[in-house]
Amino acid sequence: MPTVGEFELTEMVEQGALVIDGHTRGSFWGRTIPRSVHIPHDQIIDRRDELDPGRVSVVLCNDPQCPQSPNAIRGLLGAGYPAQGLAYHRGGMHDRLTPAMPTEARED
Repeated sequence: MPTVGEFELTEMVEQGALVIDGHTRGSFWGRTIPRSVHIPHDQIIDRRDELDPGRVSVVLCNDPQCPQSPNAIRGLLGAGYPAQGLAYHRGGMHDRLTPAMPTEARED
């Protein structure tokens, strides 16, 4: 399963990848990645039928130290979700906001 940064994420989205914003209510910082889908990390296993295993889903949350996305990915893999359908955005919103990459408002 690939781990991606900002430039890889942009490329992957252009190639059809889906960005999964795993933030829970109250933790959005008011911004998200354009066209991302909100599936909170603590609900992703129960909502895995909303993901398309034929399309890479890139999971992200807060920052490189945040364990939420890696835990969500481990849970999906443990539930039988195919590894080739997942990627981990290692920098989260922190790394998206720091270099002023495109974001959009998100209400939580």
